[in-house]
Amino acid sequence: MLEIERLVTGVAQENCYLVYNENEMLIIDPGAEGDRIIQMITHLKKKPVAILLTHTHYDHIGAVTQLRTQYAIPVYVDAKEQAWLQDPQLNLSGLSPNLPDIIVKPAEFEFELRKKYTLGHMTFTVVPTPGHSEGSVSFIFDDFVVCGDALFRGSIGRTDLYSGNLEQLLTSIKTELFTLPHEFPAYPGHGDATTIGHEITTNPFFN
Repeated sequence: MLEIERLVTGVAQENCYLVYNENEMLIIDPGAEGDRIIQMITHLKKKPVAILLTHTHYDHIGAVTQLRTQYAIPVYVDAKEQAWLQDPQLNLSGLSPNLPDIIVKPAEFEFELRKKYTLGHMTFTVVPTPGHSEGSVSFIFDDFVVCGDALFRGSIGRTDLYSGNLEQLLTSIKTELFTLPHEFPAYPGHGDATTIGHEITTNPFFN
């Protein structure tokens, strides 16, 4: 049974997730405040084995370089957003005068969509959930899903940014997430967790 810990990071209040078993850990979307994430990892006494990115907007990648260096672990990203890591315009950090430009060296691995991965004895499937951005993905574990900025509690990700597409996002959610068990917890990139069933029955974008 895997456990999951949420840390709310940065000015955008982004959710970084630590998914772990008895010994090892996956870091998902380390958006900012790398020192605080490291403190939590130290507290949990687990060994990080990889960084997984649901997408590459600045608020989900701001602490990647620090954590990747600290633990000497690889980064996984969808191929469509590999180049975004090095481009402040595409990762949106360059669009605000209040943000430093974020430039992250290329990820070591690009996801094979719909592939089942096992990293550190933790198994998950990567599914495409584009619409918020073209390379957005979600991670389906045995008992829950981490869905990035695709699906939120009572809402969906914004689609007015580069490569956003409302119809594509709605289709992604219905075909990739709403087909999961209703009792599945869904952990979004911002805000509180929800369940698939709750969103199917109450989310205003689908009702």
